[in-house]
Amino acid sequence: RRTGLAAFIGLGAAHRTWRTLRRHREAYSYVAPAMIGMLVLVFFPFSYGILLSFTGQTLYNIDQPLWDIWTGFDNYVKIITDFDVVRATDAGRVVNYQNFYYTLFFTIVWTAANLAVGVGVGLALALALNARGLAFKGFYRVLLILPWAVPNYITALVWKGMFQQQFGVVNQVIQIFGGTPIAWYDSPMTSFVTILATNGWLSFPFMMVVALGALQSIPSDLYEAAKVDGAGRWQQFYLITLPSLKPAMIPAIILSVVWTFNMFNIPYLVSAGEPGGSTEILITGAYKIAFEQYRYGYSAAYSTIIFGILLVYGTWQNRVTKASEGI
Repeated sequence: RRTGLAAFIGLGAAHRTWRTLRRHREAYSYVAPAMIGMLVLVFFPFSYGILLSFTGQTLYNIDQPLWDIWTGFDNYVKIITDFDVVRATDAGRVVNYQNFYYTLFFTIVWTAANLAVGVGVGLALALALNARGLAFKGFYRVLLILPWAVPNYITALVWKGMFQQQFGVVNQVIQIFGGTPIAWYDSPMTSFVTILATNGWLSFPFMMVVALGALQSIPSDLYEAAKVDGAGRWQQFYLITLPSLKPAMIPAIILSVVWTFNMFNIPYLVSAGEPGGSTEILITGAYKIAFEQYRYGYSAAYSTIIFGILLVYGTWQNRVTKASEGI
């Protein structure tokens, strides 16, 4: 009886599904190419990457079936339980720049610093462009959006050349003012400055556009009423401008965090992780494990952990800020 009831329910559900498909077949025909593309380009590679993370696949056993080199959670255990962040050597204690936790820490610092630069510069420029009486607003907007329009790998190579020790523009300017040329890529701090400056140049236009759009949607009546009540400029900014910016800026910040956390081109092309991997972020570390060390299974586990970190962050951030309610 239970089997017959289950079969009856299953047939009923299948019949309803088939009727829905037939009724909306034209709409589904439009959606089908996109769904097939997502299946081939996103879901299959993602699923295969997770499967690969449970194996010990390298360049030397790539021809073997995955079940022959199945290692279970070994890759994840090796990554998560490696606490060798600081090593004792003959020269003293040194930081192990290849350690996962150091790279995670640096990636968080990199993301936070870029967010501060992008939001700070973008918001300041948006406020300037929104000022009354500013001439040539349209020209300034186009000019300030140009860094965003140029492909980031071209920008990365240009900025890398600008920080070149002998012939770079930055050191030429330093010498004009009597300074000494800096070997930008020889120290972790100065190398970090190069990638921060490059990515800051790329990221501020997006924040500027979002903030400017939000500023222009604020009714001028609110500011006039605040002036009548005796509110100063800072009070107006704190009580009117910032709350009005929140619905637009919070989702933009969430997106910016994810983009910056996974920004491959800038660290890889500008500093290349130098010196000694000190400016490596997680995504470039995963790439080098795969294509320089040829440890494909380990790299897949590394990448899956990166995805897990971003998934947890996105879920937490969305719940805390309720960003989706403002979209």
